[in-house]
Amino acid sequence: MNKPIVTNDKRTHRSFLLLICFVASLGGILFGFDTAVISGTFSMVESQFALDKLAVGWFGSSALVGAIAGSLVAGTLSDKYGRKPILILSALLFFISALGSVIPPSFSFLIPARLVGGFGIGMASVLAPMYISEFSPPGIRGRLVAFYQLSIVLGILLAYFSNWGLLKFSHRYGDAFCNIEWLHKIMVSEVWRGMFGAEMVPAALFFLLLLIIPESPRWLIKAGKEQRGYKILEKLNGKTKAEAELKAIRNSLLRKQGNFRELFKPGLRLALLVGLGLSVFGQFTGVNIIVYYGPEILGDAGFNFDNALKFQVAIGLINLIFTSLALWKIDSWGRRSLLIGGMSSVCISLFVIGILFSLTGIPGIWILLMLCVYMASLAFSINAVIWVLLGEIYPNRLRGKAMSVATFANWGTNFATAFIFPWFVAQIGMNAGFFVFAAFCFIAVVFFYKFVPETKGKSLEEIEDYWKG
Repeated sequence: MNKPIVTNDKRTHRSFLLLICFVASLGGILFGFDTAVISGTFSMVESQFALDKLAVGWFGSSALVGAIAGSLVAGTLSDKYGRKPILILSALLFFISALGSVIPPSFSFLIPARLVGGFGIGMASVLAPMYISEFSPPGIRGRLVAFYQLSIVLGILLAYFSNWGLLKFSHRYGDAFCNIEWLHKIMVSEVWRGMFGAEMVPAALFFLLLLIIPESPRWLIKAGKEQRGYKILEKLNGKTKAEAELKAIRNSLLRKQGNFRELFKPGLRLALLVGLGLSVFGQFTGVNIIVYYGPEILGDAGFNFDNALKFQVAIGLINLIFTSLALWKIDSWGRRSLLIGGMSSVCISLFVIGILFSLTGIPGIWILLMLCVYMASLAFSINAVIWVLLGEIYPNRLRGKAMSVATFANWGTNFATAFIFPWFVAQIGMNAGFFVFAAFCFIAVVFFYKFVPETKGKSLEEIEDYWKG
C-alpha cells in the first residue's frame, strides 16, 4: 500500500501547530512543578517554623487560595485582553513566586509568595488547555490538549527529581559554599529554599517562548480582528480549511454573546454540570494529596524520608508513562471510555490501599505498589481527560467564563482537601482517608456514566450544537 504524501505545506502547518501547543503546554510544567515541589519541603518547613498540623495544612494549601482567585479572573481577563497576554502574566507570577519562596525570613513571608504562584497556576490552568483547544483540529485535538496534562505530569516529575537531587546534594556536600553564607543556606542548611527556587528556570523559559507564539484565532475573530485570525487559521490548516473554519466560527459568534446566566439555561446547564462534576470528582480522587503529601504517606507506610522522596520519583514515572499511553489512545478510544474504565480502577485501588493501612505488619512495599496502580489508573483516565473535556464542552462565546467556573470548582475542592488532610488523618487515621476517597470515586463513576458525552472527532461547534439538542 502506498503511503500518503505529506507536502511541505502540510509539514509547515503541522510544525506551526506543534510549536504553539508545545509552548502553551509549558504552563502545565509550571503548574505541575509548583504544586509538587512543596512535597519535599513539608517536614523541613514544619520543623524550622514549629508548625502545628493546621498550619501545615495552610502551608500546603495556600497556593491553592491563589489558584482559586486566578481561575476566577482568568476567563474574564482573557475574553477582554486575549489568551496570550494573560498567559504571559502567569509566567511572570510563577517567577516572582519562586524567587519570593527562596528568601522569606519567616513563615508569614513564605505564604504570600505561595499565594502569588498559586494565582499564576489558576490562570494557566484555565488558559493553557483552552488556548490549545482553540487551535487544534478535531481529529487530534484530544492528543494536543492532553499534551497539557502530560506537561503537568512532567512538571511533577521534575519537581520530584529536583527535590531528591537537592536533598542528596545537601547531605553529600554539606561543606559546599561555606564561604558564601546565603548560598550555603539555600543549597545546604535550608535546602527547602533551593527546592522552591529551582522553579525560576522553567518560569523564565515559559515567559520567553510565549513571546514568539500568536494569539488564539478564535479570540481574534471574536474581538473583531478577523483578518489576523484568518491568517493564523490559514497558516495552521491551509486556505480551504481556514475558510470553512472561519465560516463556522462566524456562525457560532452570530448567536447572542453569552453571560454567566446563560450557563444555567437548559442544555448549557448540563454542560456546566459535567464540567463541575469533572472538576470536583477529579480532586476527590485524592490525586493532589499524593502529589503534596506523598512523602508523609510513604512515611506512614514505614519508609524513611530519603526513601520516601526516592519512591515518590517512581510514582511520578508511573504517572508519566500512563499519561503518555492515554495521550496515544484518547482520540481513538475516546474520552468517555478512558474516563469510566480508569476511574473504576481508581476506586478499587483506593479501597485496597485503605485495607492495607488498616492491617498491622503489612510491608510498606505493598502499599507502594498499590499507590503505583492507583496513579497509573488516574493517569490513564480523569487526569488525561479532564482538561481535554473542559476545553471542548463549552461554546465559543462562553468558553472563557465557563472554564473559569469549572476551574474555580477544581481549585476550591483542591484547597479543601489539601488544607484538611493533615488534620483529618491525624484524627481518624490514614486508612479512613483512603476509604473516603474510594467512596467519592464510586459516586464519580456513576455520574460520568450517566452524564458525560463522547466528544472525540467533533468540532467545537458540533459539540456546542450537541448541548442544544
